[in-house]
Amino acid sequence: MNALLEVSGVSVSFDGFRAINNLTFNINAAELRAIIGPNGAGKSTFMDIVTGKTRPDKGSVTFGEKSLSLLKMTEAQIARAGIGRKFQRPTVFEDQTVAENLTLALKAARGPWRVLVWRSTAADADRIDALATEVGLSDHLARKAGDLSHGQKQWLEIAMLLAQEPRLLLVDEPAAGMTLAERERTTEMLVNIAKTRAVVVVEHDMDFVRRLNCKVTVLHEGAVLAEGSLDHVTKNQTVIDVYLGRG
Repeated sequence: MNALLEVSGVSVSFDGFRAINNLTFNINAAELRAIIGPNGAGKSTFMDIVTGKTRPDKGSVTFGEKSLSLLKMTEAQIARAGIGRKFQRPTVFEDQTVAENLTLALKAARGPWRVLVWRSTAADADRIDALATEVGLSDHLARKAGDLSHGQKQWLEIAMLLAQEPRLLLVDEPAAGMTLAERERTTEMLVNIAKTRAVVVVEHDMDFVRRLNCKVTVLHEGAVLAEGSLDHVTKNQTVIDVYLGRG
């Protein structure tokens, strides 16, 4: 079975600094993966390359059954092909309600031209209800996004990405700034989402990574240092030396 995303032999340098160094990485269609590593390990650059924000100097990045080359596509084309990215800080429309935010996300998913003649349907209303339920916001549809807690804003943004039906979701430090209850809810949510699509979580919080109970990829100096269960990688002496031992 081919991987959904295959990154092969990718390198990229900025002003002589090699941020990604011959990186190879792949993830399957319904898989949850955590990426950890020290600051400067290349985690953000990796996501920038997959989403088309940064072009590598060499290597290949392919996606889907037809192995589409993401390196030949714009950021917008990559998003439409089914790759969604959630940044660390939530970006929701604070003055709009939860329902309106989800409506805007559905509308955007229709494409630039169809937006002009877009009309909400009963099916859209059902979809909005389903998205809100999936992220635990079904009781908050009428609330303004600005009134939500930090964790709820993160969930709303995840729902807005899910509205676009991505096959791969890249999520940057979802647990940051959350209460314990919100972190537990976020863990459940990401595990459930990964039953039907690929989810990559970049995270510093080892407790949160342990709760995800998934395969872990450790990056260091732009390359994969170790891969496997969290227990496996945290027993790796090199991982301990370059990452876990810093505390």
